[in-house]
Amino acid sequence: MKNFAALFSSLYQTNKTKEKVNALREYFEKASDTDKVWALAVFTDRKPKKPVNSTFLRTWAIEYSEVPVWLFEESYHVVGDLAEAIALMLPLPERESGLSLTEWINIILDMHGKDDASKKEIIIDAWKQLTTEERFVFNKLLTGSLRVGASQNLAVLALADLTKIDRSVISHRLMGNWDPLSVSFHDLLFGVNEYDDITRPYPFFLAYAIEDGPEKLGAPEEWQAEWKWDGIRSQLIRRMGNSYIWSRGEELVTDKFPEIKSFVDLLPDGTVLDGELLPFVDGKPLPFNVLQTRIGRKNLSAKILSSAPIVFMSYDVMEFEGRDLRPEPLAVRRKVLQSLLQKYPHPAFQYSTEVPFNDWKHLTELRLESRTNLAEGFMIKRRSSPYLVGRKRGDWWKWKIDPYTVDGVLVYAQKGHGRRADLYTDYTFAIWNEGKLVPFAKAYSGLTDVELKQVDAYIRRNIKEKFGPVRTVNPELVFEIAFEGIQLSTRHKCGVAVRFPRILRWRKDKKAEEADSLETVKQMMQQNDSLV
Repeated sequence: MKNFAALFSSLYQTNKTKEKVNALREYFEKASDTDKVWALAVFTDRKPKKPVNSTFLRTWAIEYSEVPVWLFEESYHVVGDLAEAIALMLPLPERESGLSLTEWINIILDMHGKDDASKKEIIIDAWKQLTTEERFVFNKLLTGSLRVGASQNLAVLALADLTKIDRSVISHRLMGNWDPLSVSFHDLLFGVNEYDDITRPYPFFLAYAIEDGPEKLGAPEEWQAEWKWDGIRSQLIRRMGNSYIWSRGEELVTDKFPEIKSFVDLLPDGTVLDGELLPFVDGKPLPFNVLQTRIGRKNLSAKILSSAPIVFMSYDVMEFEGRDLRPEPLAVRRKVLQSLLQKYPHPAFQYSTEVPFNDWKHLTELRLESRTNLAEGFMIKRRSSPYLVGRKRGDWWKWKIDPYTVDGVLVYAQKGHGRRADLYTDYTFAIWNEGKLVPFAKAYSGLTDVELKQVDAYIRRNIKEKFGPVRTVNPELVFEIAFEGIQLSTRHKCGVAVRFPRILRWRKDKKAEEADSLETVKQMMQQNDSLV
C-alpha cells in the first residue's frame, strides 16, 4: 500500500505528462504482479464496490477521533473531500502496516456481507495502522470514489516503455471483460484468453477538434465529411456465435439495447462495427434526452422501447470475417460497411452517409444546417486514414457548431474539491423571469486561476445566506454561459434544462440587470423546434 499511496500522491503533484509516466513506470517496475493488476483495475474503473455507507464512515471517524461534529463538518467543507477530511482528522497511527495494495483490497472485498459492527471494527483497525497518505487511498477505496491523477493512456505509455509491447496492443488488452480477481498480470498483458478475445472491443479512434475552420487541412477531395451525431459511441461485436455491445466507457450494454442485439445476431462471425447509438424515428434522430430515458434502467418496458427507439448509426468497420481491417484505408473500410448494410438490412442498422461538398467554403455553409439535422457539427476524416488508437492528430477531426450562449448572474456558490477545496468555484447562475432571477444552470469550469481567485474574493465579501455548504451571493457578477442544447424540464425552476453548461467568459462589461431572460432562452428553442 505504501508504494501505491506514494504513486497516488506523486501523480497529483505534477501536471507534466513525462513525470507522471515516469512515476507510473517506476511503480509497475517495483510492484508485485497482483498489485500491478489492481493498479490497472483502478485506472480502468474496475475498482471494488464500496462496502460501507459514507454516513457510517463519517460517524465512525468522528467517534474514533473524538473530534466535535461541528469541527469535522467545518473541516470537511474546507477540504471538500470526505476521504481526505477523515484521513487528516484521525489520530496518529498506533502501529505500522506492511500489507500490500492487494491485501487491503481483499480486506475491503471481504467486508461485503458483514454486519455494520464488524465493518466498523475492521475499518478502525485499518486506520490505526495506516499513515495519513495511506488512509486517504484506503478511504477513497471505501467510498468508491478513487480517481487517479492520470489517464489510462498514461498507464499504457508506462507499460509500453517497461514491457516493450506496442501501445496499441496494451490498449486492446486492457479493454474488455477482464476481472482483477481472476487474471494475472502476465496473462493480462502477454497471455491468450479465448473468451477475452471473443468479447474484447478495440480501442476507439478519437478525433481532435478544429478551432479555426478546415482550410488548413489541404485539398478537400482527400477528405470526407459526415454529420457528428449526438449519441453513445459504441462497438458492435459478433464473434463465434455471440453478440456484444460495448460503449466507449468500456461498459457492456448488450442487454440494454435488445433491438440492436437482434441486428448484431444477424451479422457474420468476425465482425466489429464502430458507430453511435441514437434515438431515431422516421428517418431522423431525436434529442439526446430521449436516449437518457433508456440509460440506467434495469427493466425496459414496452412503453420505453416504443417511445425511445434506438438505432446504430454505423460509420466504420474494424473487423470483418475475423480479419483486422484497421490498417486499411478508411475508403476501403467504408465499402465493406456499405456491403454489410446491403446484405443485412435491419431497421436498427443505419449508415452515416457522407455529406457531399465542393470546397471548404461550401462545407462551412452546410455546417449552419447542423442543428436542423440534430447534429453537433461535422466529422472530417481523411479517406486514406487507417483506424488508429486513441486521440491522434492529423486524420480525424471534429468540427462542432458554436454553442448557445446566455448571460447569467451568479447567485449561489459552493466550494470545490481537491485543489479547489478552499475556493468557491462551483457556481449557480440565474436569468430574469418576470422581474425575478431564477436559477438556470450550474457550472464550474471556464475561468482562469486568476479569475477564480477574484470571484472567490468577491463571494466571501458578498455572502447573504448560508445553506449548508451553499452560499447565497449578492447578484451582481455576470458571466456568459455556453451550452450545447436546451430542453423543457419540469424538474428545473425556470422550466428548461441545458446540456454541458460551462463558463465562456466573465462579462465585466455588463450589470446584473442586463443579463438575459427566460424569454430569450425560449426564443432559442422556438428557432429550432426539435429542441423542445
